[in-house]
Amino acid sequence: MEDMARTDVRTDVIQVEDQFYIHAESSLADARTLVLLHNDTFAIFDRYGDIQPVGLGQQGLFHQETRYLSRLELFIQGHKPLLLSSVTAEDNIMLTVDLTNPDMDLPSDLSLPRGTLHLYRNKFLAEGVCIDQITIHNFAHHPVETELCFDFGADFRDIFEVRGQKRERRGHYLPAETERGSVVLAYEGLDKVLRRTRIQCTTTSSLGTSGEITVPVRLKPHEEITFSLNVYCECNGARREVVSFDDALHRVHCEKNASPLAAIDIYTSNEQFNDWLNRSREDLNMMLARTRFGPYPYAGVPWFATAFGRDGIITAMELLWLAPEVAKGVLSYLAATQATSADPERDAEPGKILHETRKGEMAQLREVPFGLYYGSVDSTPLFLLLASAYYQRTADTEFLRSIWPNIQAALDWIDRFGDIDGDGFVEYARKTESGLLQQGWKDSQDSVFHRNGNLANGPIALCEVQAYVYAARNGIAAVAEDLGHADLATSLRAQAEDLRNKFSAAFWSDELGMFALALDGKKRQCRVRSSNAGQCIFSGIASSSQSIRTNESLLSPGLFSGWGIRTIATEEKHYNPMSYHNGSVWPHDNAMIAFGARDLVEKDIALKILSSLLDLSLFADLHRLPELICGFPRRPGKGPTLYPVACSPQAWSAGAVFMTLQSCLGLSISAKDSRLQLYHSALPEALKRVEIRNLRIRDAVIDIAFKRYAETVGINVLRRSGNVEILASK
Repeated sequence: MEDMARTDVRTDVIQVEDQFYIHAESSLADARTLVLLHNDTFAIFDRYGDIQPVGLGQQGLFHQETRYLSRLELFIQGHKPLLLSSVTAEDNIMLTVDLTNPDMDLPSDLSLPRGTLHLYRNKFLAEGVCIDQITIHNFAHHPVETELCFDFGADFRDIFEVRGQKRERRGHYLPAETERGSVVLAYEGLDKVLRRTRIQCTTTSSLGTSGEITVPVRLKPHEEITFSLNVYCECNGARREVVSFDDALHRVHCEKNASPLAAIDIYTSNEQFNDWLNRSREDLNMMLARTRFGPYPYAGVPWFATAFGRDGIITAMELLWLAPEVAKGVLSYLAATQATSADPERDAEPGKILHETRKGEMAQLREVPFGLYYGSVDSTPLFLLLASAYYQRTADTEFLRSIWPNIQAALDWIDRFGDIDGDGFVEYARKTESGLLQQGWKDSQDSVFHRNGNLANGPIALCEVQAYVYAARNGIAAVAEDLGHADLATSLRAQAEDLRNKFSAAFWSDELGMFALALDGKKRQCRVRSSNAGQCIFSGIASSSQSIRTNESLLSPGLFSGWGIRTIATEEKHYNPMSYHNGSVWPHDNAMIAFGARDLVEKDIALKILSSLLDLSLFADLHRLPELICGFPRRPGKGPTLYPVACSPQAWSAGAVFMTLQSCLGLSISAKDSRLQLYHSALPEALKRVEIRNLRIRDAVIDIAFKRYAETVGINVLRRSGNVEILASK
């Protein structure tokens, strides 16, 4: 039995073998979902607060990449309640749902008109537990006797199965058990791990023969009762402690208040911009997992609620000026998981930085290679780039010394393994057929191609990866100098300059007005206009004239959709606005392009990107920027076209607002010099005023305000505590 669930005539979902049929008149066809996430546990509910096997089939309660609850339905006397409203709280901790009864007949032969009973559900996650508090209030002038029933099921599918991957064999399900007023569903995987879903009701209830939990309800006029249905995700015999609603909620709030993002305090004159800022901060707070190495931003829900190297690094870079503790957590985690030996199946080599990690059954059995997988060409130079940027932001010499062996190993990987053919560029080629074919951030199989549409053969050298390496060498050279490694600093700077010269000669295309997307295995340019070229600018590898021409190309109609810069231009052979990487618009990609304007006088590209993303946030549900949107051109009076299976929330999309705003303000921090530098600050028309409060630079704290005028931006220091120099370039 693959899903220990009950199915009978009262549900709108009928199971036929392994497929589900939904009645045409059912509101269950509504694909909108609500998301909660806490560390290694996340849940996707429908708008009733239930879990249904409908739509994309992604609903469920997941823990460590396994679905511990695949069905949960609440009924009143056999009837589905009517939905009044549902919403996720602004801080992302609580999901609240208001329901009422439909017209129904009670066992006492009384008819109960709809809208007589009010059901109020509060749901949240805490350390592998889903707590569902239900309050039911009787608004009738007479007593009401009825019952609430919860049907549930657990398929214990690995997240890769939920995504559609087929398995030849699975483990076995154990018979359902009852213990101490709870129901236990269990599954022993092929990895010999016993996973248990324990469902416990905190009030008087009974267990039906099909496994459902029934709660009798007897309410006097205007009386209410409250109880909880708690679902515990347990693994390998470990039993989770029984928690009360109030105690668990208090712990979650305390944890949130101690987050490094709690101190982010930005206020603007535009309330819609404030909503976007606040939603982004709270989404990031939700995705910030507590690990034994420090905070780590998980990539996104539902498919990427785990540690990804590239995503974590870029998110940390987006937040670095405001919350450097996130970067420290990311660097610590990635240093601890850095590869130390060669493993072709995992694309691992000594010194290489993690692509992703997974904890589920299929990863443990190596049915997928992602338990600890290293198939990304850019994680390693990005790790070095983040380490040097963190040092500039914090002057944390002690921490840099502690990860110095990891930095040296990463530098060695670039020279020994990253440059496959010894031409001075870092390339990639997967080691086995199970690995990722494309190993840059655009990892769709058809994302790297020539002008005629033919896919490029490897090893492939992406343009932005060379820019990351250039920035990493220069950045680590400054760290090496301060740590007493002068010879290494000199060598790194020489390598960087040599790379810059080679890069310009090999990648620049006058015809494109930007750097080519990549070089194939024969060193031929993939002469495609792409957003990758825009990510080269912030590193400093481009000349002034190359930067200007690249930005002009990026803002041309073929690349700029009106909602942001597309991944590739409309005239390219593989352009498809509905594709994942060949014509879509990604907020994080746009933020990194905007970052290239941080130190420049001309901020046009950063201003346009910030304005476009603000407009996009107005159309996005909850002002939450998704992972990506379709690349259709902006049309008057119409909103953006959403990408149907985009992760939302997504960490680096949530971080985009902070990096793009930093770029417009031209804000740069040197903790070693106790200096805040503002390079040619600019604001879009929508922002008349921006205030940043409690900005910490070592022991100093600053409140600073920016006010937009017709031709310039005024800067006013509202508070300065401690020793810090503030320099502004007009």
